Amino acid sequence: MIFEIVVVGPLGVNCFILGCEETREGVVVDPGADAGRVIDRVRALGLSVRTVINTHGHFDHVGGNKEVLEATGARLMIHRDDTYFLSRAAEVAANYGLTTENSPPPDELLEDGMTVTFGKCSMKVLHTPGHTPGGCCLLLEGEGKVITGDTLFAESVGRTDFPGSSHEALISSIHSKLLPLPDETQVYPGHGESSTIGRERRYNPYLNG
Repeated sequence: MIFEIVVVGPLGVNCFILGCEETREGVVVDPGADAGRVIDRVRALGLSVRTVINTHGHFDHVGGNKEVLEATGARLMIHRDDTYFLSRAAEVAANYGLTTENSPPPDELLEDGMTVTFGKCSMKVLHTPGHTPGGCCLLLEGEGKVITGDTLFAESVGRTDFPGSSHEALISSIHSKLLPLPDETQVYPGHGESSTIGRERRYNPYLNG
């Protein structure tokens, strides 16, 4: 599987470009900004992007949706409970002194346990509410990797001081959906460095308090 990270925007969002090496069908996860850079990399890899996925709806993860969708003709997927964020991205970004574009509405909704395929590759959707009501993680089946959005970070967890957030729900999501994964599973969060499930199980203070 092709697996690349492009760090985008002033908040340093990890945007993921995934692709099937055989069919060159691809997926872009969380194109939060710098859409031109993301599109250029997709083209350099020779990928045909059929799907854009948002792990959650916060503006720093969805701000490049419109441009990437227009350039690729891809469908947009996000969980139902976060769709309301998409049309408010510019307004919320302005509250932080930043600018971004509102996102088009989704073409299809993510659901817990569903499988998203691209070429001969696939990922399983894990609904992990807490940071946002519709936050999701993406388990790359057969790859030993999980994209965790803003649910789980290296030795940290997502913020829960936003409207609609819940610390209790976040911790429950991590314990029920992520910690059962094998220790060697690589964790790729929405910001910052990667980790492993084993490392987080042992050293994450939010999970061992």
